[in-house]
Amino acid sequence: MNKDPHEQSNSERRQELRSEEEAFRLQQEEGRLETGKRSATFAWIINSIYLLVGLLEILLILRFLLRFSGANTQNTFAQFIYNLSAPFIAPFSTLFISPVSGGGANIFDVNALIAIIIYSLLGWLGVWLVRFIYAR
Repeated sequence: MNKDPHEQSNSERRQELRSEEEAFRLQQEEGRLETGKRSATFAWIINSIYLLVGLLEILLILRFLLRFSGANTQNTFAQFIYNLSAPFIAPFSTLFISPVSGGGANIFDVNALIAIIIYSLLGWLGVWLVRFIYAR
């Protein structure tokens, strides 16, 4: 019994189509994997910005609250917060004169509030910039 030559070419063509379909699916899956990696990197960058800005905001709020409540400047915790936040307050330290009450112990640190607002805006701008770059 001789096989039909057309039947063999049809089976070869089916096999070729299957391998092309498999290559196409593999290419699609690689594309999805690449998109997933890119999305994970994007999320990591955004979350890192939020974390760093959030920690800085907490530090500056603690500084503001300690100064506003007239915390003992000789206290170890207060010194730690003041020393840690000093580099971040430095650009704003002479911007305004802060009102004082309670014999100079309670200080309404306007400069710290300005720093909190500016660093929040910079964090927002950084997130916006990363999203803008990612969208391109």
